[in-house]
Amino acid sequence: MKKIKALTIILSLCAANLVFADTWPSRPIKFIVGFGPGGANDLVARAVAEGMSKQLGQPIIVENKPGAGSVVGGDYVAKSAPDGYTFYAGAAGGVVTIPMLRSSMPYKQEDLVPVGMMAVSPSIIVVNADSPVQNLKDLIKKAQSTSGLTFATAGSGSTPHFVAEMLKLYTGGGNYEIIPYKSGSEGVFAVVSKQVDATSEASVVVLPQIEGNKLRPIASTWNKRITRLPNVPTTKELGYPNIFIGHWSGIFAPKGTPADIIQKMNVALQAALDTNALKARLIPQGIEPTPGSQADFIKFLTEERKRLQPIVKNANMKDE
Repeated sequence: MKKIKALTIILSLCAANLVFADTWPSRPIKFIVGFGPGGANDLVARAVAEGMSKQLGQPIIVENKPGAGSVVGGDYVAKSAPDGYTFYAGAAGGVVTIPMLRSSMPYKQEDLVPVGMMAVSPSIIVVNADSPVQNLKDLIKKAQSTSGLTFATAGSGSTPHFVAEMLKLYTGGGNYEIIPYKSGSEGVFAVVSKQVDATSEASVVVLPQIEGNKLRPIASTWNKRITRLPNVPTTKELGYPNIFIGHWSGIFAPKGTPADIIQKMNVALQAALDTNALKARLIPQGIEPTPGSQADFIKFLTEERKRLQPIVKNANMKDE
């Protein structure tokens, strides 16, 4: 008798979930961004939210919850009700790199379920426009010379830091003096003002200085050329496929969110990314829409964690 009652309860819950998924969404949805307004992650989240709102027939409200490198926002979503109305518009820090640098996190990897990747602002290796370094070969040669190469980063575990460590690891080593700054923008200014030789930062950050002839782009560390910078080769094209990283943004749901809702979110995301309006909003700023299924995003994250963990260990990266 107890088994029959338990089975009845389970079937009732399943039926309720199906009805819920069929009526979803019936009210506004929230995107939580783990950074302050105005940054690349925030810009992408707002553009995608607008596009997806049209697909889903409900407003998507972007709410900024900055702190701890985006972990505060990730933790808020991880602890939110899995009802399909709160999602994390997250980046690598909150779900991939920071958990590698810290001994403890307020949430687990499995607490945030991948929905789909939104876009990427590929990382561009840059030098001052007056530098004698003309290409990646020159940069590697300078690093392996007696004078060495000074390389600005946004601190331990930042994307520029990963690029510097990848250069050391995959190009035969060299004398890389890695200089941490408080932010990527400060590191870029250090190159513009000739305080350091090079850095690597998101295309959306360095594009104005490149177009203003203050910086020279050496290579993109993504696997495809940037639409806005078609003449800048990728590290893969130049023979270094392992130097691969980008400033990407994706959507995550709290664990327990119904699979049907996650699928509907991904479908709406793909439709939004394919619109001319969204492309016109992102591509001119050096940001590339990255359409793909939930399975594609899960595969990417799995490979990213597997690929970056040895670099963290090799470089003894720690959270600062």
